[in-house]
Parts: sequence; structure tokens; C-alpha cells
Amino acid sequence: MTARLLSRGAAPRSLQQGLSLVELMIALALGLIVLGAMVTVFASSSASRQEIERASRQIENGRYAMQLLSDDLRLAGFYGELNIKPYYGTPPAVMPDPCSTAIADWVSAFTVSLQGFDMGAGAPSGCGGVSRVPNTDVLVIRRVSSCEAGAAGCDALLANYPYIQVAKCGTETPTTPYVMGINGTTAFNLHARDCATAAGLRQYYVRVYYISTDNGRGVAVPTLKRMEFNGSNFVDTPLVEGIENINFEYGVDLDDDGSPDVFTPDVASYAPTAAPPLTVPQAWQRVVAVRINLLARNIEPSVNYTDSKTYTLGLDAGGAAVTVTPNDNYHRHAYTSLVRVVNVAERRDTP
Repeated sequence: MTARLLSRGAAPRSLQQGLSLVELMIALALGLIVLGAMVTVFASSSASRQEIERASRQIENGRYAMQLLSDDLRLAGFYGELNIKPYYGTPPAVMPDPCSTAIADWVSAFTVSLQGFDMGAGAPSGCGGVSRVPNTDVLVIRRVSSCEAGAAGCDALLANYPYIQVAKCGTETPTTPYVMGINGTTAFNLHARDCATAAGLRQYYVRVYYISTDNGRGVAVPTLKRMEFNGSNFVDTPLVEGIENINFEYGVDLDDDGSPDVFTPDVASYAPTAAPPLTVPQAWQRVVAVRINLLARNIEPSVNYTDSKTYTLGLDAGGAAVTVTPNDNYHRHAYTSLVRVVNVAERRDTP
């Protein structure tokens, strides 16, 4: 009876039926603050990720460009089984035209494995290269393929491309050590060691490296390109985007020990001042090492960033430092490497 009376006299419990306007506004404000913080964190994280991707791509491009140039330089002057050391005694009277398609010019350039144009001065225009970045070096490399055409893992024999065939038959070697010409036009009739099987052919390369202002697809991105003979003329091949500047310094061997005695960015200017004086072709025959100085940049600009650094890319012909101070919104990195021109250096090394 007492419990029933207490129950009847208890005040009824208040039930919440909704939110007041003030409470709703406070909840919305807190939600917006949390959402804004999340958006800020996401945007910052996304921007950081993009910067990391740009930096990674730039590092990858710079390293790849260095590797590509280094590998080709190490093979400069390679002519397979042909011993070209005796030909060093008769260098060409003048520097060969790297854009020439005449077989006679290719033969005369045998011993000039490298040819450079400091700051692009005097660089060939007939090869088809366009939009070269001003005041950047041009490098020419001459060699043959590291494997015979058609062999396992090698390119097939191509019509209208230049090749060299080296005699391995003992009776042919003294009289006709090699044949150079165009496949489909030249008679390649030399033989292997058995003097019955036809000797293999190696493709002949003349490669002109330079920096272009575009990537070959109409986009204004500095790009490392290579001009190369394709069987009828020289064509441009874009290699690596973001390579903005390049400078080469050449190590010249003066005492026939296969090691560089002096480095110069302009072999043509150095040749007459050497002791004893050299002709320009003679000086290029003595280049046994190359120092590559390369500047790579991001493909896209970075927001709220200004690159005010000064990058040093070796020396110019006067001995002054080659410097670049961009003052723009691209991140950059400078690379340098010293490469030995193995084939030339070992031929000059006197035991």
C-alpha cells in the first residue's frame, strides 16, 4: 500500500523531444571544425605525396640519363674484332662531319671516337636536331654494336642501315681487314675463321647527344635527345625528360699511358696549346675520359617554392665555372660522373 502511494506521488520523468537551435548550431560548428581539420590534413598529405613523386621521378630521370651516357661513352671507339690501333697514325686532316652519310667519311672517322661542341658552338645542324637549348654542350659518339646482327639477343639485320664486317679468316685479314657499307648495297663478302662461313655484321652508330627545349611531343620540357642515322637520314629520339643542362669535360692523354693528364671542356681550343701542339683530330684521338656534369629538374613546378640555388656544372673553355641560377618554381639536382673511355684508353696504354 505504501509503495503504491509513493509511485502515484512521484513526479513524471521528462523526455527529450529534440534539439534547441543553439545546440544545433554548436554541433554544426564543431562538425565543420573537425571536417576542416580533416580536409587540411588530406590536402597537406596529398601535396607532400605529389612532391615526393616529383622528386622521385627527377632522381630517376637524372640517374638514368647519367647511366645512358656513361654506358655509351664506355663503348665509344668499339669496332668489334677490328684492330684500329694502327690507324691512329693517320688521323683525318680535319674533324669529320658527324652528319655525313658518306661511307668514306665514316671510315676516315674511325679513330675519332668522340667529338664535342663546347656550349654548342659549331654544332651540326644538318643532322635534323631542332630546338637545342642555348649554351649547352653537344656530344658525338662513334662505335659499332656490341653484338653481331641476328645473333641471339641482338637486333636483326636491317636493310639500308650501315654495318661493318671484319675479316676473321687468316688469308683475308692482311689484305681486306674489314668492309663498311650499307646493307643491301655493299657487298659484305668476308669470312669467319673457317674461311668458309660469312663473317657477322655489326651495326655502325654515329650518335649525337644534345639538350632540346621540348620533349618531342610538343610539350616545352627540356629533354635529353639523341640524333641517330636510321638508314636514310638522321632522326631525333627523345630519351629523358627534365634534363635541363649538360656540360662535358674531356680528359686528354698526353704521355701515352691511357690516363688523362689534363681536362678541358673545349678540345679544339686546347689542341694548339698542348705540349707538343696537336691538331684538333689528334687531340680528340687522345680523349680517354669524360667528366659529365648534368642538371635535372622536376617536370612540374612546385607551389610556394622558388629555386634560388646556384648550380655549378664544371668549367668553361676560359676556366670559369659554368653556373646556373634558375629562380623559378622547379626543384633540381646536379649530377656528376667521371667515365673512362675504355676502348681508347686501353689502346693508348703502353705496357
